[in-house]
Amino acid sequence: MSIAQFQEFFDHCVGTWTTERTYHYLTHQEVERSHTEFVIYPINSEIKSQVLADNQCSTEHNLEELPGYRLAFETVSEKGDKVSQQLNILFVPQKVELPYIEGDYLRDKAYEEAKPMIAHFRYNVHTRELLMTTQYSRVVSVDSITLINPQLRIRKILNYQRPLENQPLETVVLAGFGVEQKQTVNSQQ
Repeated sequence: MSIAQFQEFFDHCVGTWTTERTYHYLTHQEVERSHTEFVIYPINSEIKSQVLADNQCSTEHNLEELPGYRLAFETVSEKGDKVSQQLNILFVPQKVELPYIEGDYLRDKAYEEAKPMIAHFRYNVHTRELLMTTQYSRVVSVDSITLINPQLRIRKILNYQRPLENQPLETVVLAGFGVEQKQTVNSQQ
């Protein structure tokens, strides 16, 4: 049942979303707002296999059971700066100890560094929070998505200065907060 709840989270995420975010850059005391529109849709087993291969992971998985999606987004900052990206993502659960499901979060192209990337995820079936932690060269990004209901998600992004090995995350360089609302298709003509 727990894996089914994990899949249900992603089923609700499929579709078109808009996000209003605020970013706090703590290194230079700046606050910036942005608007993002993004689309999430499932990928097929062939693309899932390619994401595994891109990340040099074994393709010996039941690909039908792995949550995999295409994410395309365009962000416009209040300054008028635009960023667009498309990437394929795949979640490979490895450990289930309720209320948590943990495993690898794979991308064919990461946000901070344009290369395949393996990160860690932890999903809480009770709070419906997906927590993704990525170790980049200079920062460690901790990204939280909490599904409030099928039409509303709350997003929190904390980027920490990457500490020395085996040291705790302490120095926040960026904090981002957002409200993500699913867009419904108007069936009236």
